[in-house]
Amino acid sequence: MSKPFYIKFETPKEVADAAYEALQIATKTGQVRKGTNETTKAIERATAKLVIIAENVEPPEVVAHLPILCEERKIPYVFVPTKEKLGTAIGIDVPAASACITKEGEADNLLKEITNRIQRLQRGKQ
Repeated sequence: MSKPFYIKFETPKEVADAAYEALQIATKTGQVRKGTNETTKAIERATAKLVIIAENVEPPEVVAHLPILCEERKIPYVFVPTKEKLGTAIGIDVPAASACITKEGEADNLLKEITNRIQRLQRGKQ
């Protein structure tokens, strides 16, 4: 199956796993926003530190606007393979199309590392 049209770069597995881990840590020690509506609001209000978007969202138009908003606001974003694992990472029993970290908590260093990797990926370097 081909990737949805809104995916702007390929996210390596280790970066996606780090994003899941950062979400879990921030859920416990910081603050996260769950779901596309809350994530969109956090981006528009410039409170999002990292936006995580699932690749297997149907229909893809549900999250297609998020990368564009993030680029306009210069907020880092990353794609993860499944909405099911994204939901689990933020501690809910249902899949989540997207989520964002608004307060890092103890995930501060991990967030910086992910952001640096994402910036290199977006520039076309691994």
